[in-house]
Amino acid sequence: MQLGPTLETQRLILRPPQAEDFEAWAAFKADEETCRHIGGTEPRPAAWRSFAAMIGVWHLKGFAMFSVIEKATGEWVGRVGPWQPEGWPGTEVGWSIVRDRWGRGYGPEAAIATIDWAFDTLGWSEVIHTIDPENVNSKAVAAKLGSTLQRMGRLPAPFDTKDIEIWGQSREEWFARREREGLKR
Repeated sequence: MQLGPTLETQRLILRPPQAEDFEAWAAFKADEETCRHIGGTEPRPAAWRSFAAMIGVWHLKGFAMFSVIEKATGEWVGRVGPWQPEGWPGTEVGWSIVRDRWGRGYGPEAAIATIDWAFDTLGWSEVIHTIDPENVNSKAVAAKLGSTLQRMGRLPAPFDTKDIEIWGQSREEWFARREREGLKR
């Protein structure tokens, strides 16, 4: 049973998580460098719970992060998409790509497709990105998307121990930029 849509970009397939994604998810959640800015690593049982929670959010809200599948290999290479758990500081599109695919532009490529989807389908009026102040790479992705630093904030417990940067932009800003740059929707 498909929980939501499948989106395609030039190099990626974005779809709701499926059972066969778990092994790659667990390896991703065990990588210290990859998870340094997203709450830290998770042992396999905790990774299972976070994976199951992502699928559950698709059922509850009709959206959550997509599994990112590399077209060339068919491999799971990350999670990207809309995210708004209880107490979250706004309507977020976030990204996390496996370390061996960093630097290929998969984060921005997938984020563009999911931001378009969030505005067009979910009717969001703004999109934010919650970023650890030390995460230079994610700030570069946010800037590439046209987002700017909006304010400092905190995530809800149990992730509320440090300040985060909240980057973002309005629906109007997003589509005006896309039109100026001649990018199709």
